[in-house]
Parts: sequence; C-alpha cells; structure tokens
Amino acid sequence: MITELLLWSSIALIVLAGCYNTSLFFVSRRRIRRSRAPHGERLYVFLLACLNEETVLSESLARIASLPAGNFFALVIDDGSDDRTAEVALAADPHRVRLYRRTLPNARRGKGAALNDGVRHLRESGLLASHDPAEVILVVVDADGRLDPHIVQSVDPYFDDPRTGAVQVCVRMYNRHLGLLARMQDMEFVVYGDVFQSARRFIGSVGMGGNGQFMRLSALNTLDGEGPWSDSLTEDLDLGVRLIAKGWTNQHCTTAAVSQQAVLSLRRLVRQRSRWFQGHLQSAGLVPLILRDVPTRPALDLLYHLSSPVLILLTSLLPVSFLVALGATTVASVEAGHPLVSPMWLLGPYVLSFTTAYAYGYVYAKRERDLGLVRSVLLAHVFVFYGYIWFAAGWWGFWRMLTGQRGWLKTART
Repeated sequence: MITELLLWSSIALIVLAGCYNTSLFFVSRRRIRRSRAPHGERLYVFLLACLNEETVLSESLARIASLPAGNFFALVIDDGSDDRTAEVALAADPHRVRLYRRTLPNARRGKGAALNDGVRHLRESGLLASHDPAEVILVVVDADGRLDPHIVQSVDPYFDDPRTGAVQVCVRMYNRHLGLLARMQDMEFVVYGDVFQSARRFIGSVGMGGNGQFMRLSALNTLDGEGPWSDSLTEDLDLGVRLIAKGWTNQHCTTAAVSQQAVLSLRRLVRQRSRWFQGHLQSAGLVPLILRDVPTRPALDLLYHLSSPVLILLTSLLPVSFLVALGATTVASVEAGHPLVSPMWLLGPYVLSFTTAYAYGYVYAKRERDLGLVRSVLLAHVFVFYGYIWFAAGWWGFWRMLTGQRGWLKTART
C-alpha cells in the first residue's frame, strides 16, 4: 500500500511538473531581440578561472582577443596550475590578456574562490580605478569557452536598463558532432536556454550558468559576504538568486552563445552532473532568502527550480517500478496462456515519457537547421533516455551530501 502511494504520488508530481514545463515552453516562444554597437564607456572584463587548462585555453583567449569590441580585456586567474596554463596566458595578446596567479595553500578551493580573488585583484591593482562600477561588466568564461564574435553587441543593450544586474547567454557544445553523447549535451543546453531560461525572462527568475555570465560590477558590489561568489559547488546558481533577492533583474540573451567542450566519457559526464546535483542540494539554504526578499511570481519559479533534485530522485523510481510491473505482468501472462493486458497499455508510459520529445525536437531543429525536424524529434526521443544519467548522478550527489564530501569534481578537458 505504501509503495503504491509513493508511486502514484511520484507520478502526480511529475505530471504537475510536466504541465508547468509545458506552460514555460509556450511563454518562451515570445522573443526579445536586441543588438547594436557596444556602449563606448562600458568596460568588459572577461574572467577565466583556470586550473590546468593548457589544452583549451589558447583557442579561447584568441577568440576573446579578436572580438570586435573596443573597451575590454581578459584576466586569466591561474588557480595553482601545475601545467603550462600560465605560459599559454603569457603568450596571448599582452594588450588584451592579463595573468593573475594564485598559489597554494590559498589556491584550488573552487571556482567561486578563484573568481572572488580575481575581482579583489582587479580592484586592488587599479585596473578599474577610472571606471564607474555601473559601466564595468564582468564576464565569466570557462577556459574552454569560445564566444560568438557578436556576443558583446548582442549583450550590451540589456545593460542600458539600469535595473539589469546580469545577463546569461546561450551555451552550446562546439564538438557536438563527435558522437551521440556530445549531441545530447548540446540539445540539453539548447532546451534549457531556449525553453526554460527564455520563459524565465518574463517571470523574473533567470538563472546564471557557469559559462557566459555577464554581470554589472555595481550589482556584484551589493551582495553580502566576502565576495560575489559563494563556496557552493554551483556558485553560479547561488549568485543568480542573490542578485534577484537584491532587486536586480537577470536577463537571458538568445541571440549569442558561448560554446564549450562536451564531455565525451559517460563516467566523466555523470561525475560532472553529480557535482551540479550536489550543488543544487546545497542551494536549499537559499529558500529562506527567496521567501523573504523575492517577489511572489519569481519566488515560486525559483522554489520549483530548487526542488528539481527531489523531482529527479522521485522520477528515478518510475522506470524501476515500470519494469517490475512489466515483468510481473509478463510472468502472469505466460502462466495464464494469454496476454493479461492490451498492448495499448503501453501508450500511457509512452505519453508520460515522450510527449516532451516533440517540443524539444522542434526547439532543437530551430537551432540546428541542417538536422531537420524529423531527425531532431528522433534525437529528442533518445534525449529522454539520456536524461536517465541524472538518476545516477543524483543518487551519487545525494550520497556525497550525506557523507559530507565537498571536494570539487573538476571536469577534465581533452
């Protein structure tokens, strides 16, 4: 009885979540397009927190240095690397790239700590002395991040609104053609950006991602604590919520993207996602802040977003329950000598599992026109099964949380 109650409760929660996600899909179809030459007085500072990134850093710095924007530079924060990361940074365009080196024992304490130290260095070095903090935009780019050439032109108009504290751009996988696993990661980020983030622009609850964050320095200055970023494993999620709680508006730009390297090993991918999952669990501590300082509509969406770990763990029980029921029915049918249920019985699980595949396939086909709608929808069916990696990652992250493990599971580059 208890097992059945849990099963049906899980199904009810998942259906409700599906209905809410469907509403976000329709809201996300409303488009906002902005693009123009960058504001002349605005300074863009690209922050790259790097730990042993020699294999990917050079290309990323070359892309940044070649941006068609006037007032900008990149700060490479070498977080105690023991490879050639610092040499790669020093070999880049000296007019556009600066290096700040952190050393042990202060280094290697997480991305948030490295970024906080980088911002402190910017302030103390005098590099920002002649600039109004409201016109300084800090941009977090991963070491493997490759920015679209027009990215500053696309993002800059959002900061004309003095209430805008941060802008998140789309994220793509530049090696998405290297196998199905890379393609699934690309679809995952496209769906998240084009459906969920786009809808949250109108709700007021846009979140920040780890790559491609554009943030006004004056907004970061209003945050409490020793630095803008927390020591959470998902410091970007924390930052976005705290900006909203301070009254700032987060925006999502759909017309430009940062491309990063997809993980090509299933084990490394699950390892990466377990860190993200654990970070979401840590972010439960943001609930009192949201209830106290965030307006009702964005607060409800943020609370739903923070509940995703619970939904994932509940959803992980459904495939097991379905397989057990299917096995029991098959055995009973063999003993009875005839099928005990109609093949139409399978329609329910299909509708429950794959309805979203058609919407996601449509969204992805808009971005990957060479694939076409039919192939994109077929890939979206595979994407449903790809989502099962979150079950493994979720229980791994949950176990790490229970056992007090907080180590930074850094994703290795290739």
